[in-house]
Amino acid sequence: MKVKVHIILLLTVALLCGCNNASKPGKANFQVSYQPLLDGILYPSLILGYNNYTGNDQFDFFQARLTPHVDNAVMRIVIDSSAINYETEILETLGKRGTEVSFAINPKWKYNVLRNLRQPGMIDLTFSCYLNDERVGVRNLHLSYRSVNECLLSVRDTSGNHTDFKWMFCAYVNEDHPEIDSLLSEMLDQGIVRRFTGYQTKANTPQQQVKAIWYYALNRGITYSSITCTANPSKRSNTQHIRFFDEVYRYRQANCVDACVFFASIMRKIGLKPVIFVEPCHAYLGYYTDKKRKNIALLETTLTGWVNLPELERSIDSTGFIAEKQWNKISKYLTEKQRQDYLDGKTDIETVKHQVADALFSKASNYDVDAYNSNKKYFQDPANNQYRELDIEKLRQLVQPIQ
Repeated sequence: MKVKVHIILLLTVALLCGCNNASKPGKANFQVSYQPLLDGILYPSLILGYNNYTGNDQFDFFQARLTPHVDNAVMRIVIDSSAINYETEILETLGKRGTEVSFAINPKWKYNVLRNLRQPGMIDLTFSCYLNDERVGVRNLHLSYRSVNECLLSVRDTSGNHTDFKWMFCAYVNEDHPEIDSLLSEMLDQGIVRRFTGYQTKANTPQQQVKAIWYYALNRGITYSSITCTANPSKRSNTQHIRFFDEVYRYRQANCVDACVFFASIMRKIGLKPVIFVEPCHAYLGYYTDKKRKNIALLETTLTGWVNLPELERSIDSTGFIAEKQWNKISKYLTEKQRQDYLDGKTDIETVKHQVADALFSKASNYDVDAYNSNKKYFQDPANNQYRELDIEKLRQLVQPIQ
């Protein structure tokens, strides 16, 4: 009889030990992975762009998987706080034990921090998993992150297929930037237009309103700067450095995309409908000249770097005339009569500046016409990711400005 009791006791202890082993830490095989397309690199601009993105092609940045060893376990995953995210907790009730489950997990990001990241760096993110309040796994991901100015354009997966992200250009267009209102006031003082009306009046054409923006950019002295390359180590990602609106304004430098972003931000503010045309190694701007979007005009924004009007003003010598070196730079944009009138003292430097700006605006409006007509079929082909027609108004329904 005593032998039977001892056997029962031993069996009971064995069963209890077996149950305890089922939920010991590590038994759930808890794993966390980062989006494989991104090659271990975190892009603040992409996180901010996806923050208000409503397209069907969204993807999650992190994926977790585990195999519960108890039925109906309450799972809790905790993402520790870091320099770029707050502590985040995910709760879920799981189903049958022994069945692997996977799901997306995303940290609560510190958006203000991400918006101001201007240098690349490294970050460690720690994920802890609990089943019924017992920790069953801890995983750490060591990632590199890029500057918020680095825009992801496309990614090639292991099969050679490309995922296109050029819609991200639209996230850099910011018609809500607080500095634009003061700029518009300065533009009105130029005298080219009395008010900005978008498409509301026939007398104040969209072209005239764009010309006022153009003249302001020339007067601001925005020069061409072809900073596009980054130190991104990924061989699968195609990225480009893009300056924000306030950076173009403050530093007076822009490449083709930067200038498109700058002009498009102001155009959106005054009610015009801009389009960014992306070709291999170049981008230029378009805008609809009518509310019904039947006609489009083009603008090669990089031509703002062909002259520097502030430098022109500073070159005026003691006689009150433009210095010879500067005169030789800008006189080629004037007609023979305009040149002679200035030399005869019939026109002043303000008139010359407007004449030069008008001539360059005409050139900029015709600069890309042949390329646009030749490549129109590529812009309309959704399978060709080398060419993109980025209609900012349409894309605004998918993505908001990076704030």
